[in-house]
Amino acid sequence: MSLSPLDLPLRGAGQWSQQQEASRLCHLPSAAPRAAFCRRSLRAPPARPSPWKKAFLATAMGAPLLFGVHYVTADPQERRRMRLVVDGVGRFSRSLRVGLKISLDYWWCTNVILQGVEENSPGYSEVMSACHQRAADALVAGAISNGGLYVKLGQGLCSFNHLLPPEYIRTLRVLEDKALTQGFQEVDELFLEDFQALPHKLFREFDYQPIAAASLAQVHRARLHDGTAVAVKVQYIDLRDRFDGDIHTLELLLRLVEFMHPSFGFSWVLQDLKGTLVQELDFENEGRNAERCAQDLQHFRYVVVPRVHWATSSKRVLTAEFCEGCKVNDVEAIKAMGLAVQDIAQKLIQAFAEQIFYTGFIHSDPHPGNVLVRKGPDGKAQLVLLDHGLYQFLDEKDRSALCQLWRAIILRDDTAMQTHAAALGVGAQGEAGVQGGAHVGGAHVGGVAQQLTPPPPPADYFLFSEMLMQRPVRLGQLWRSHLLSREEAAYMQAMAQNHFADIMAVLKALPRPMLLVLRNVNTVRAINVALGAPVDRYFLMAKSAVRGWSRLAGAAQSSVYGTRVLRHAKVVWETFKFEVALRLETLSMRLTALLVRVLAHLGLVSSTEGLYEYLET
Repeated sequence: MSLSPLDLPLRGAGQWSQQQEASRLCHLPSAAPRAAFCRRSLRAPPARPSPWKKAFLATAMGAPLLFGVHYVTADPQERRRMRLVVDGVGRFSRSLRVGLKISLDYWWCTNVILQGVEENSPGYSEVMSACHQRAADALVAGAISNGGLYVKLGQGLCSFNHLLPPEYIRTLRVLEDKALTQGFQEVDELFLEDFQALPHKLFREFDYQPIAAASLAQVHRARLHDGTAVAVKVQYIDLRDRFDGDIHTLELLLRLVEFMHPSFGFSWVLQDLKGTLVQELDFENEGRNAERCAQDLQHFRYVVVPRVHWATSSKRVLTAEFCEGCKVNDVEAIKAMGLAVQDIAQKLIQAFAEQIFYTGFIHSDPHPGNVLVRKGPDGKAQLVLLDHGLYQFLDEKDRSALCQLWRAIILRDDTAMQTHAAALGVGAQGEAGVQGGAHVGGAHVGGVAQQLTPPPPPADYFLFSEMLMQRPVRLGQLWRSHLLSREEAAYMQAMAQNHFADIMAVLKALPRPMLLVLRNVNTVRAINVALGAPVDRYFLMAKSAVRGWSRLAGAAQSSVYGTRVLRHAKVVWETFKFEVALRLETLSMRLTALLVRVLAHLGLVSSTEGLYEYLET
């Protein structure tokens, strides 16, 4: 039915209210349409969106569009930085997830699963070992996914194998020669930035497939235009741009771990790592270090340092002579070449001891991936030293003090140990523990181990001496402590955990040069053990120490003839005393290990395989 004009709402008549319009419209003939139309008419008018909502919608739609336009129009370096911002969020969230997962796993194991379980029981050790392994696996997976500084930090933790559980050390060693790789486009981009030319213009051949990938760079095989085979070390292109962000993320995570587990405070390691990375990111500095190392060790004919080709090198690209070889701890490959592991171990220890005790220019990252073995022209082993980015220089005063500290340890001179350790920056806190050493008090009654009181912590210089030597300083402590008892052997492990904080305090307080010296000594010791400990590392290091001290003392002699003769005589006499004491100490170690084996064979003491293997290695 059609409506008359009088029945329609008077549009534009402002004096009519909404109720009046509805009343008029309700006169429609059909009831149902009339009711529906009335309900629609009585509804409130749609609300206008607030200015804040409009601004939010405009930002949500416009920001990605503006970002995309800016990304497309930006230069390659700016686009890379924009990608790093997005990737940085992913690395941070991934790192936070790994850190929380590990911390909660430890908390759950120690406070729930092992609640009421005896700490030295087999069940406790089994649960904690599995927890350590899960944590180590998570760390490695996160480090490889994030790459760069995360891998470097994992490699740094490997050098603390005297503090970390063995599950960590075994797993983290994967990071020594495994990392993310970059594609050929990123390699080309870096060459264009540094050389304004692509790799195929600088080299006759260039293999984009890397033959090795490390924490900071990857290595490509190439040939110069004259046919020389070279290894080209190419830094990851985004490493410098993401440096600050990754450092801040790692600092936050390490402080979180330190807050949740105060005894595992490794944030100070990162503080040291920041300084060393500045050196390692400069490949021109690495090339200069390599040339100086080659010059210092040129009298060792078995040491090979690849020659640097400066024309195709920059701060982010290092081109050096290509050298074939196997890793120094690859025993099977070494034997396949017909080489003797004893010869290799001796040459390795002598080369690095020469740096520590005499030249003072010390390779601070000699892990197995950085030391190759090949057969020389004489049919014997040659050592190829790689990765010279991180070096530490010890001045003559520190080298002399280090040599004399070794002498004092061999001669068992506590006063001299304290004096020379102090000269190296090591304090003398906790001296009450020096005389007690590893002594453990208590009793064993009726087959039940009674509660024993831990001894006071040993002096800092004493702890430092044992960390430096990587063995007991005094053998008599092993016998006075009844260490061969199974119960007290278990207690000694608990006591070592009690001294963990003291060891960490000593390491934190050490001057950075000494920390890197310890890293070198400990890494070389681990390689010697991996080779089966074919040589007496302790004896060889001590011999190098006395030779270094005699040369340093001889160089410092006065020009006056009479004084020079007297000082030379004194050096000869001190060297002779050191040599005799060293040989007696070595004989004592071997006799002690032999006696332990005999007593264990006769059943007079429990078998402690780990102890006499430790004494022998």
